[in-house]
Amino acid sequence: MRKMLSSGVCTSTVQLPGKVAVVTGANTGIGKETAKELAQRGARVYLACRDIQKGELVAREIQTMTGNQQVLVRELDLADTKSIRAFAKDFLAEEKHLHILINNAGVMMCPYSKTADGFEMHMGVNHLGHFLLTHLLLEKLKESAPSRVVNVSSLAHHLGRIHFHNLQGEKFYNAGLAYCHSKLANILFTQELARRLKGSGVTTYSVHPGTVNSELVRHSLFMKWMWWLFSFFIKTPKQGAQTSLYCAITEGLEILNGHHFSDCSVAWVSAQARNETIARRLWDVSCDLLGIPMD
Repeated sequence: MRKMLSSGVCTSTVQLPGKVAVVTGANTGIGKETAKELAQRGARVYLACRDIQKGELVAREIQTMTGNQQVLVRELDLADTKSIRAFAKDFLAEEKHLHILINNAGVMMCPYSKTADGFEMHMGVNHLGHFLLTHLLLEKLKESAPSRVVNVSSLAHHLGRIHFHNLQGEKFYNAGLAYCHSKLANILFTQELARRLKGSGVTTYSVHPGTVNSELVRHSLFMKWMWWLFSFFIKTPKQGAQTSLYCAITEGLEILNGHHFSDCSVAWVSAQARNETIARRLWDVSCDLLGIPMD
């Protein structure tokens, strides 16, 4: 039954020698499994992690399992724009190419808190952190085209709304809904990015990995209990990584640029997630918050 409920496997046989990939949050869960598979296919993989010690342990594990020594760990704290800018600066100085960027890291249902720059934690890490990282690496992605950006979102986006008057939870806050809002932002970012990058050779996709047994629920005792209660129906991290991998490497996917995927297939998104006006306004607001010049 678990196999039936966690359908969707990346069956691509594409090999990736000479390709360079960055995976955020790659020291655990879906990110770790995604990085492992990319390394298995021969890519040079950067594990962009907040916890360097855990990252180094995972890198050695992947190197041993795959035989690929080109698995590198670099510090990246998406809750701090200084860390994001430092990561990007060092990466650009170190690498000539970037073919795959997987914006995988995230927080879920954490108590109200703020990032180093004063952003609400869910919106700051899940959306703004990856928005800035992608912006800083965009020219390298264009130079390396064909290249891809994969944004890990969630089915939870259906409950999300972009309240521009309360984007940072300053007027009202609910941890569960804050997560949903940030996952909606991931999809809107994906669609607007696809529109802006049309013809550049860089394509972008958002994905719902499924309900996965991971550390993402560490802030919620209720969710931990629910995860345990329904563990028989929950995907493993390896199963949860399949759609990210599918969007990162499957040949011929360029015609579906900007689409949302689940179980390695195009998936339906909410009406809010299809609203181009909201997507464009969110882009402009994000640029303003991050000090990025607007086009």
